[in-house]
Amino acid sequence: MKIRLFAAIAASALALGSAAPAQSGLKTAVFAGGCFWSVEKFFEAAPGVVAAVSGYSGGALRNPTYENHQGHLEAVKVTYDPAKVSYGQLVDYFFHNIDPTDPNGQICDKGPSYRTAVFVTNAQERQAAEAVVAKVQKELPTARIATQIRPAATFWNAEAYHQDFAKKNPRRYDAYRIGCGRDRALKVIWGGR
Repeated sequence: MKIRLFAAIAASALALGSAAPAQSGLKTAVFAGGCFWSVEKFFEAAPGVVAAVSGYSGGALRNPTYENHQGHLEAVKVTYDPAKVSYGQLVDYFFHNIDPTDPNGQICDKGPSYRTAVFVTNAQERQAAEAVVAKVQKELPTARIATQIRPAATFWNAEAYHQDFAKKNPRRYDAYRIGCGRDRALKVIWGGR
């Protein structure tokens, strides 16, 4: 009985994304940048990032699924080593891998669940995120920044088949990315950066 209870508690914590990072000193941050496959992929390549997990955040619905995540944004929980990368650097990296001016989604993915946001847990993170927004606004002076800074909410892991999608299904992911025009669109916004 105890073993089943422990397993249920552990599974519940994992589903909520509340399990503590395995290594001491690691931190987490949550970003919504359109399709979570793309956000997960670019964060996994970022210096100082230990892991990136696709999921849902920002809504009230408990236990959301891909078929039913109304009110949630597709999001990615990033586990990082603050000795190697700061929270502000992660936010800057995030902004330069999305279209922060699109209020309706990202590139070819449109709709409420594809909107962009930085989820902050405290005043220090909010200040760092606001500083990046100000910097980005100077880089894109004629644009209106649509990416929101929102209070952290429960993060729900997406289904297993969404995790590491670009690694497990490189052809399908590349077909999606190319067909969507993601690289081309970001190059127009950010140039050769």
